Amino acid sequence: MSRIVINNATLPGSDKKTSLYIDEGVLKGWDAPAGLVDAEVIDASGLVACPGLVDLRVHFCEPGFESKETLASGSIAAARGGFTTVVTMSDTHPPIDNAGMVEFVLRRAREAASIRVYTSACATKGMQGHELTEMAELKEAGVVFVSDNRRDIESSAVLRRVLEYARMVGLPYVAHCEDADLTGKGHMHEGYWSTVLGIPGMPRQAEEVRVERNIRLAEMTGAHIHIQHVSSAGAVDTIRRAKARGVRVTAETCPPYWSFTDEMVQTFDTNAKLNPPLREASDIAAVIAGLQDGTLDCIATGHAPHTPTEKEVEFAHAPFGCIGLDTALSAAITYLVQPGHLSFERVIELMSAAPARVMGLPAGTLEPGGPADLCLVDPEQPWTPTPADLGSRSRNSPFLGKALVGRVKYTLCGGRIVHYAA
Repeated sequence: MSRIVINNATLPGSDKKTSLYIDEGVLKGWDAPAGLVDAEVIDASGLVACPGLVDLRVHFCEPGFESKETLASGSIAAARGGFTTVVTMSDTHPPIDNAGMVEFVLRRAREAASIRVYTSACATKGMQGHELTEMAELKEAGVVFVSDNRRDIESSAVLRRVLEYARMVGLPYVAHCEDADLTGKGHMHEGYWSTVLGIPGMPRQAEEVRVERNIRLAEMTGAHIHIQHVSSAGAVDTIRRAKARGVRVTAETCPPYWSFTDEMVQTFDTNAKLNPPLREASDIAAVIAGLQDGTLDCIATGHAPHTPTEKEVEFAHAPFGCIGLDTALSAAITYLVQPGHLSFERVIELMSAAPARVMGLPAGTLEPGGPADLCLVDPEQPWTPTPADLGSRSRNSPFLGKALVGRVKYTLCGGRIVHYAA
């Protein structure tokens, strides 16, 4: 493995230029030994050296849905966005609900992925919400957390047992919070624009009542619950109050929920069809406030690929979800840092050390003696994403054609350059 010296970089929150020395995949320190002649030298003038970003929720779709994404293509998209560690979700075909499937995915990741890939597993067999998975075996096989992905467990009694078992074996439970009876056949946020467009709506209360229920059951059982993709003001408030009571709850949000409102749906762009849906300006303000005060612990992408065949249909027939790995950091710089909501340093924390801390992953820091997982970012470079800029097999991004600021120029994982943008 080659030696690499990175010169003239700055670190987040600092203007002082520094050097980084990498040898055999390890960050050795800030200065290369004198007389070193066999190292690759990177001039990082104008770039910020950041820890490799960490994403707790990506859908890499393998096995079963390789037309959408694979472990190889998903890791390319991740590297383009500065991510060196991800946790893939378990809604594959067949779903990851047993130790054999866990071992298969981790083996395929070692073979095909260019970054570090962990996996989650289902909380109930087949994500059916009835029979619990063997969580002790899943943890031993290497699972990071359990979740039924984009399905909320309908039965409170089953969810209680899931939380009790998860607490007993030491696994977090990651919750998609949605009352399906309230969302019904909705396709977007219920409000002014759903009325104008004549599209059945999904009220924010469908998210909020389940956030409340799920947190109350976690409080009852003492389990660690993590709330996915928080999008509404009421959900942020419920999480804030639960944390004040000492509940073991963590939470995250995703780039679309601070970048766009439901007004975006007026063009019937199916890339704006998400679950939970894009909401209103007051919800964006609440999500940003949650990031500012720590109610929302970290940022995830929820990277959910769909093929053009699936997305290029009438709005009502399109699946929910969008990709996000390639553009997440740029969206954070554009919509959070530039308006002054958060510092660049805080954004990097929310996308690296914070998610790693939430799930206990050995990632997200730049420490001498640790793995050389990092990205070099130009925080001021403007760009407008096109399909050619995306590493994913799918193209369903709401950020296509949007003017963004901030570009990842290099990504290194284990001391290997896995992405470079001229």
